[in-house]
Amino acid sequence: MWVSFVLLEDIMSVNYYTEEGFQKLKEEIDHLKTVERPSISAQIAEARDKGDLSENAEYDAAKEAQGMLEMKIAKLDDIMSTARVVDETLLDDSQVRVLCTVSLKNPANGMAFKYTLVAEQEADVKNAKISVTSPIGKGLLGKKVGDMVDIQVPNGTMQLEVTGISR
Repeated sequence: MWVSFVLLEDIMSVNYYTEEGFQKLKEEIDHLKTVERPSISAQIAEARDKGDLSENAEYDAAKEAQGMLEMKIAKLDDIMSTARVVDETLLDDSQVRVLCTVSLKNPANGMAFKYTLVAEQEADVKNAKISVTSPIGKGLLGKKVGDMVDIQVPNGTMQLEVTGISR
């Protein structure tokens, strides 16, 4: 008799979102289902009306686009099913956690910067939002003000000091 053990987190990993990020996710799924899906169906119907499907490149391209769209919808639906909106007012800022803003200092060059740790789907480096699954995000989780963090980056190890945590 075979017995397999599956961790709960392997079955369902939770994706934490801000209210804004969750709304964007919902809007994207809605757009794909109500605008993109009918558009591709219309392209398929138009290509089908042109005759022989065996040599119809437009039909093949439209069917491929439909398959890609359905995969994207399925992926986003899966993310949505495990998404949780976090009430930032209930989070404590004694440690680095999801949705907190972390002030950092690079002791090597004295450069200071801030990042907000967000879900992977909400990451936006231009707006200083990094994913908790990124190397920096993973390295910062659980740290406190004053902690030194060694982050593995492509060109070696970078040391950062946590100088502040806020919401």
